[in-house]
Amino acid sequence: MTEFDHDLFVIGGGSGGVRAARFAAQRGARVAMAESGRMGGTCVNVGCIPKKLYSYGAHYAEAFTESAGFGWRLPGTPTLDWATLKTNRATEITRLNGIYDGLMSGANVLRLQGHARLLDAHTVEVALEGGATMRHHARHILIATGGTPFVPDVPGRELAVTSDDMFDLPVFPRRLAVVGGGYIACEMASIFHGLGAQVTLLYRGEQILRGFDDEVRDFTAEEMRKHGVEIRTHADVARIEAAGAARRVHLKDGSAIEADVVLYATGRHANTAGLGLDALGVRLSPSGAIEVDERFATSVPGIYAIGDVVGRLELTPVALAEGMVLADELFGPPPGQAARRMDYANIPTAVFTHPPIGTVGLSEQQARAQFGAVQVFRSDFKPLKHTVSGGSERTLVKLIVDAKTDRVLGLHMVGADAGEIVQGFAVALKCGATKAQFDATIGIHPTSAEEFVTLRQVSRT
Repeated sequence: MTEFDHDLFVIGGGSGGVRAARFAAQRGARVAMAESGRMGGTCVNVGCIPKKLYSYGAHYAEAFTESAGFGWRLPGTPTLDWATLKTNRATEITRLNGIYDGLMSGANVLRLQGHARLLDAHTVEVALEGGATMRHHARHILIATGGTPFVPDVPGRELAVTSDDMFDLPVFPRRLAVVGGGYIACEMASIFHGLGAQVTLLYRGEQILRGFDDEVRDFTAEEMRKHGVEIRTHADVARIEAAGAARRVHLKDGSAIEADVVLYATGRHANTAGLGLDALGVRLSPSGAIEVDERFATSVPGIYAIGDVVGRLELTPVALAEGMVLADELFGPPPGQAARRMDYANIPTAVFTHPPIGTVGLSEQQARAQFGAVQVFRSDFKPLKHTVSGGSERTLVKLIVDAKTDRVLGLHMVGADAGEIVQGFAVALKCGATKAQFDATIGIHPTSAEEFVTLRQVSRT
């Protein structure tokens, strides 16, 4: 019988891997983890955390302007110190890297700094920093290596950057071209415009934010344009070329734009390179993600995968939840508790555009396809703040209700604090709340959130 060094070997120190490792160790499992980069994965280092910090920073320019309506007089024109923002962000990320390392040491997880690859279903070889290699034998192996930005094979692609590069650009770009129309592209366009860049977003499709509710997409695009982001749809890139220190983006319609930086935000793919999966026969989907079953088991017994690398819902809280489910699956739930199961229904999400989006449940289009008869309740309005600030920004709130059962199927918001507001309503949708229960709830006045419990008139069926 093979003697295992570990009960669980985790490849990847991001949100999902760390959560699975810690919860497994709490059950008494012997756990090791290999990570070749900084702890915390995409979210901590080049995703959610720095993005939100920069989004906070980008809102100050608007706040300075809006403050005049409230009687404030600023001495001179505020300016952004890009170096200070980068330094303070880096300090916070380093602190979080340390916290993640501390979570592993506190749980007695063996931490290995280096690149891991699988030799067989129970053997991992780790190329450590410094050149040495080590082999580890584990009863179970978990792949939690996340995703990486994808740049299509367009001529001049080497002149573009990805979202991983944006937080530490050496010089702040006064002109930024963003290629893509997904949430990362739209967030980066909003953030860098807020920080002071002239931003042009180029998307080859008909409307940005494919996959979101159509009305939310249209409303967000209009608000982004009002803020000053130039959105060009049906804009397909033909090639990128250097123009001195700048970049020139040529489109297939014959037009061209110049920018200091070209950001390609055209999606991400599973980070599986160099793991040795092909030799082991680990099955991948057509998109390159690792295929897993409901237990997160791959096609090779003993090997599991969670998080962005499996290509389901690429959200940090989803990876965290999957890590806990897997720990229960492999090592049992905590005493007195039932084993967790993953439920992908009614998972809320936010997009930190300006203004931000918060959404949970089905879009109007999905609800009509699945349930047929629905009722739509919606309102858009100028928030109280902007009646004095002079701003033209509007807020959208929207409910989609099953006409047969009165259950709320989807809830959507575009406006200030949308993520904070929708998180609370997500609990209600998870509990199966009805429109009658929304109506019976007293609102907090004056807030934008109260609009969700004061929608009385059906907008359309």
